[in-house]
Amino acid sequence: MLELNNIGKVFNGGTVNENRALKNINLKVEKGDFITIIGSNGAGKSTLFNLISGSYSPSEGSVIIHDRDVTDEPEHKRARHIGRIFQNTMLGTASNMTLEDNMMICSKKGFKGLKISLNKSRRDFFRSKLKDLDMGLEERLKDNVGLLSGGQRQALTLLMMVLSEPDLVLLDEHTAALDPKNASLVLDLTVKFINEFKLTTMMITHNMEHAIKYGNRLLMMDRGEVILDVKGEEKKNLTIKELIERFHNIRKREFANDEALLSE
Repeated sequence: MLELNNIGKVFNGGTVNENRALKNINLKVEKGDFITIIGSNGAGKSTLFNLISGSYSPSEGSVIIHDRDVTDEPEHKRARHIGRIFQNTMLGTASNMTLEDNMMICSKKGFKGLKISLNKSRRDFFRSKLKDLDMGLEERLKDNVGLLSGGQRQALTLLMMVLSEPDLVLLDEHTAALDPKNASLVLDLTVKFINEFKLTTMMITHNMEHAIKYGNRLLMMDRGEVILDVKGEEKKNLTIKELIERFHNIRKREFANDEALLSE
């Protein structure tokens, strides 16, 4: 489904401000995977998503989607296959357009070029899908999206992303900006849609409990590298305490290696 081969990303290369944001990333994502990704600020999580989506080009390495090299393919072309939701609830929808107009745009994307019109049948379809959100949005098709709350907007963005039928879903801390009640609601909807539509998903989160609880695979990133990759039964049996201990043990080994290199 997705392969990242020897990916590296350097910002401001060759200057005093050089920053190696990603290094030695080798990753295979299988169809149907639900991968949670954790790591401290600056670990490279969002940079990784930017490289997968085409927002950035790698300084080295290749990006393969469905056995096709898309390393040099621009973001707007990859958007046909990738659905991404950001932490900022304002980014997934057009505020000055109505709910039905926003949903119409994502429907056209999902229908792969088939010409469709905004008619009664299409509005009924939108209402039926919005009803699943249980937020009363099915009665607000004519309202501008800018009138919705943050939780409503993020739930709508999630639904629109699902309707566009993406091959890969990237969730970049998509509940972090919401209050606890709405965050829980949107996360529940996320898991429901992932299971219902069998979406291949990568989800960044700072919540270690969520990282362990959800998905079939967990990645931990630090200083631009994937330092832990667990799946299956190993992931199911993980605890937060063990996860923290593994992180510290890995960092201690790397520190010892760095010390050894400096002493040579």
